[in-house]
Amino acid sequence: MNTMNTIALELVPPDLDGGVEKAVEEGRKVAENARATGLDGRIRHLMMPGIIAEDDDRPVEIKPKMDVLDFWKTVQPEVGDVNGLCTQVTAFHDKQQLTERLHSLRDAGMDGVAFVGVPRTMADGEGPGLAPTDALTQFQDVIGNRGSILIPTREGEQGRFNFKCERGATYGMTQLLYSDAIVDFLGEFAKQTSHRPEILLSFGFVPGAESNAKLIDWLIQDPGNPAVEREQKFVAELAERSFAERKQALVDLYKRVIDGVGGLGFPLSVHLEAPYGNVKPAFETFAEMLDYWAPRPAGS
Repeated sequence: MNTMNTIALELVPPDLDGGVEKAVEEGRKVAENARATGLDGRIRHLMMPGIIAEDDDRPVEIKPKMDVLDFWKTVQPEVGDVNGLCTQVTAFHDKQQLTERLHSLRDAGMDGVAFVGVPRTMADGEGPGLAPTDALTQFQDVIGNRGSILIPTREGEQGRFNFKCERGATYGMTQLLYSDAIVDFLGEFAKQTSHRPEILLSFGFVPGAESNAKLIDWLIQDPGNPAVEREQKFVAELAERSFAERKQALVDLYKRVIDGVGGLGFPLSVHLEAPYGNVKPAFETFAEMLDYWAPRPAGS
């Protein structure tokens, strides 16, 4: 299996309205903040989510977004020598449409695609297209790195993730980690199965704005799940603190996770996300995390 061993930064496509200009601006901002914080040349992938309209109760409204492919082509010249990763919703494309889409993504320089399911407003299996597990199996000859989303706090996730690995997933991209639940999850997974997919560990910056907007709280919600309630409490308390305290708490969490999963036999990558935008304080936090540990590309 080819492993990516990468540092990926999430970059959300801008609204369609003013998209190209906004995309160029966003790319320049990333390059500038990377230079300012010593991350220049260290971020090896941009991870671009394919955004679809979701629940009406989302704290920050989703407007129609620039397509991932168009965004990638626009932003690439601004960010230098990086490759692409993306998520692809499979439920709205039939096999022929999805095949064409994946060939286009691959040919544009996407190294990996994580297949994601229906939005929360729909039930699994709804939609005219393929389920993510079917896409994992059917496109093994098109996309070398095929991912699925991994939520270590979700009930039944051990079996779900094992099934996805059996169907052809080569990596799991975690939901934003605001606890070290992933450590026990992977420890248990390693005991139960011989699958050792690459794990993209996702860490998200928490700005003070979270206190009012509660976007991260919404992103990680799982009503009735005490493990997630603890994570939500951690995020809420963090948002009230000074930047220095927030940075320290997030770096400490990163260290606990890295120390906990480092010896379990899974190839590791890091996925960094600033849900409120790629601002300089987020990059300062990411830089400190990566000073502790960073993936090394294969062969380096």
